[in-house]
Amino acid sequence: MVIRGARRTPEEELVDFARLQVRAGLLSPEQMEAEVVEATRAEMPETDASIMARAWLAGARKDLAAEASTWPATTDHDRLQAVFAECSEHGVRVLQGVEDHWKAKESLASDASDGLRGVIWFTQPDVWHAIDEGMLEVNLWHASTANAAPGDHLLEAVLSCFSRHGLSARFDEGRIEVSAFWHRRP
Repeated sequence: MVIRGARRTPEEELVDFARLQVRAGLLSPEQMEAEVVEATRAEMPETDASIMARAWLAGARKDLAAEASTWPATTDHDRLQAVFAECSEHGVRVLQGVEDHWKAKESLASDASDGLRGVIWFTQPDVWHAIDEGMLEVNLWHASTANAAPGDHLLEAVLSCFSRHGLSARFDEGRIEVSAFWHRRP
């Protein structure tokens, strides 16, 4: 068991990286393996990165399956997905695990849809935080890429959507903080 806050070895960091990739579930198995292999080559060049990555990912999948069997019928992740589906139905695109704000902006610029009201987006590291800490930070932009702000109708609509689906959310320092663990089933 790795104690959080304690200095960890490169291998412990990589095992944790594999765990986060599996639990996030944002990448295909091939993409996950490529990410972990690349990180392993950078941090532990003397090892066979491919073998190590496959072993760590397999262990992470096994651990997730065992833990997921103890989760309630409806998880925070299920509630989040319901919120995102509802937002999408109302003209707010949802970008889960997007690379960065440039990619989110690019997505808005490439859509000429008249009905697009805005975009909710968050990165992989945001998901990793929700996996371990139970809080997902999401960005909300208008279709113009202007940040949502207190008093915006769009912000109020999105916050009420989180509430309707049983999730506590508040706007703080330009982002929506959602109290939710990312318990995505394998």
